[in-house]
Formats: sequence, C-alpha cells, structure tokens
Amino acid sequence: MSNISTKADFYTAVENRRSYYAISKDPVASDERIQEIVEFAVKHVPTSFNSQSGRVVVLLGEQHDRLWDITTETLKAIVPEESFASTQEKMDSFQAGYGTLLFFEDQSIVRSLQEQFPLYAENFPVWSNQSSGMLQFTIWTALETEGFGATLQHYNPLIDEKAAAEWNIPEDWKLIAQMPFGKPAAPAGDKEFAPLEDRVKIYK
Repeated sequence: MSNISTKADFYTAVENRRSYYAISKDPVASDERIQEIVEFAVKHVPTSFNSQSGRVVVLLGEQHDRLWDITTETLKAIVPEESFASTQEKMDSFQAGYGTLLFFEDQSIVRSLQEQFPLYAENFPVWSNQSSGMLQFTIWTALETEGFGATLQHYNPLIDEKAAAEWNIPEDWKLIAQMPFGKPAAPAGDKEFAPLEDRVKIYK
C-alpha cells in the first residue's frame, strides 16, 4: 500500500475526511483496494498492550444491501409508523452506497487482559473502544483519499443478534460501529469549529 509521503498530504487527508450522507454505488476503487486499506489499518493501528482486538467485516454488493434491510426491519418494529418516513429515508441513503464496514472488538481478548492484569481490569474495555476509534478514523480517512465518502453509524446493539446470525460472527465479537461508504453524490455539509484556545492548553 502506498504511504502518505509528506506532512502536507497527511494534514490534507485528515482535513478532507468528512461525513457524506449522499453516496452512490458508482465504483471508485477496486474491491481489492478496499480490502488492502482495511487490512493495512487493522495490522498497523495501535492497540493497548498490543492486544490487536480490532475486527472488521467488509460487506459489499448484496451483502451491503442486506445489512440495511436488516436494520430497516429492526427499526420498523420499534419506531412509530407515523414517524418512520425519515428513518426510511436515512436507511435508503446508507443502502445507496457501495459497501459497509462493520467494526468489532474481540471481547475474549479484553477479558484475557483483565485476568492477566487485574489492576487495570476496568480500563481494558475503555482502551478497547479507544483502539476501535483509531481504527475507524484511519480507515475512514484512507477511504476518503481514494475518493469515497463515508459516515459512522451506531445501530448496535439493536442489530447485533441478526447481524451475527447473518454473517456467522463469532460470539465474542462485540459490534462497535457501522461505516456505510460510496461515491459522494453531494458535498458534505458545512462544519463549524469551536475556538482552539478553548480546546488546547499549552504550558512551557
């Protein structure tokens, strides 16, 4: 996989990563390239105690569509009918994309670390989620550099059981997030930034 070679390129990639809700199934990069991005990130993104607990399921084509059918069916059972139209519109927008990534954390690894290092037991689930966040950001940014647009969604735990059954997900894998992606069909919305002086403190 090609490396980002300069500081400017890295900054640009981070800055350009946005949430794209209007996406299409038009091809942007090959399925092999998508796999390469995911595998590179899963291998190299840091994890606490080098636990390597992150897991990703890549859903493309009909499998991607099936995920959003499952999510729609699940939500239809709990969202009032009179207010379901906006939910359906959102589900349709995700399904309109090229694929979806499912992010998991292997809880068997988290439990093993809790047993090995009981002093830090309550921190390992937190560190696991932090590692997952880094993995999500890395893949999201890499997809952006390829020309894809994506968003991060959280329909877990509502869809956990059905997704696990559909794709034979190991029992110890905990679903953390879903990332639908595709070719941007409309620009990302405007983004406002809070003053950095309220968010960064520097002491010398």
